Amino acid sequence: MYNVPLAMCNDDFLMERSVTVSQLHIPHSTLHTLMKGTDAMELSQEQYARMVQQASPSSSFAKDCFFAFLTGGLICTIGQVLTNIYQFTLGLSLPDARCFTSITLVATAAILTALSLYDNIAKFAGAGTLVPITGFANAIVAPAIEFKSEGLIMGLGAKMFVIAGPVIVFGTVSSILYGLLLYFTQL
Repeated sequence: MYNVPLAMCNDDFLMERSVTVSQLHIPHSTLHTLMKGTDAMELSQEQYARMVQQASPSSSFAKDCFFAFLTGGLICTIGQVLTNIYQFTLGLSLPDARCFTSITLVATAAILTALSLYDNIAKFAGAGTLVPITGFANAIVAPAIEFKSEGLIMGLGAKMFVIAGPVIVFGTVSSILYGLLLYFTQL
């Protein structure tokens, strides 16, 4: 066990927490090399930053953009195919087909997140999985899955809206303000 400062919500606030080498995702030999000549209980911010930089994979900007574009486009194409199937095969109206498409994409992303498959897709695709509606579903389900061991109320229920809560609140307030603006400008 090593006590390492881990950044919390605010960069100015560092909290020490005991972690194992496996939780750091750094090979034991690398950690030993990095900490050579230092007290294992004290790790400076510079040493921690070096550890994070060594453990973080390097990536090509152009390649990341290409895969994000490809995956985001693929998700949107699947959405359009679903809309066409719902509209022309099942005979739904266009608004209903779009609604069912959204439901299908959100449910699929939630299931993939629960099965720990969405993270593997996101590693390959990068931001391409964040932009479509599937990224929102992942943002809601991932914290709930992570904290399910804390129970149904304090784990799943409370943590589900850690990321999505502000988005929902902002979206609701924005839509109300837009509606009021539209209402008063058309009087």
